[in-house]
Amino acid sequence: MLAILRKEFNSFLNSPVAYVVLGVFLVATGLFVWVFPDSSVLDYGFADLQTLFNIAPWIFLFLIPALTMRTFAEEKKAGTMELLLTRPLTDVQLIGGKYLACLLLALLALLPTLLYYYSVYQLGNPVGNIDSAATVGSYLGLALLAAVFAAIGVLASALTRDQIVAFLVAVVGCFLVYTGFDSLASVFDGAPAYYIGQLGIAAHYRDLSKGLIDSRDLLYFFTLTAIMLLATRVALQSRNW
Repeated sequence: MLAILRKEFNSFLNSPVAYVVLGVFLVATGLFVWVFPDSSVLDYGFADLQTLFNIAPWIFLFLIPALTMRTFAEEKKAGTMELLLTRPLTDVQLIGGKYLACLLLALLALLPTLLYYYSVYQLGNPVGNIDSAATVGSYLGLALLAAVFAAIGVLASALTRDQIVAFLVAVVGCFLVYTGFDSLASVFDGAPAYYIGQLGIAAHYRDLSKGLIDSRDLLYFFTLTAIMLLATRVALQSRNW
């Protein structure tokens, strides 16, 4: 699995895809956090990074599928999938290596945003006037969100040999899981609305962004990621049916 991870990660770094994704993410978040007047921290007047954590999931919704669309679709289209499957690799190792490479690259995009935290920390009055617990929870939520989106993207890539189709399926899947249940919950009232909302990512992400690291939220993200990766394994095993 580590060999697959290294191969996939190096192939990302040797192609313009990784740099385009990293550049788009950092430019987009930087504009929203520091430049655009309706969302800029400088105009907002509060020492927090809520703008970053509100906009980052929507950017991830498009960028992570762009990373994952080639994982299996490209192998199928190039005819190297059969060669790869003859190697002494289990399906779990193959999926795990490709999935972790995509997730690692997505997390790499988050690292430069720590400069935003440092800047807001220094600009606060007094210095350090920022809710660090909420910031840590929000970063954890973004990392878990990236994990789920990457799993959905790998599943979409395993279902088709066309990268564009894999991208579109992944975007729609991420959108439905992230905000679809919230939209459906708005139709209901009371307990049904609450339980339907809890099925979506947004409700759990909001809790983490407040600095409330609840084991139920962590279990939700881990379970959803595992389900998507298990579905990817089933999709690969369907070649034997």
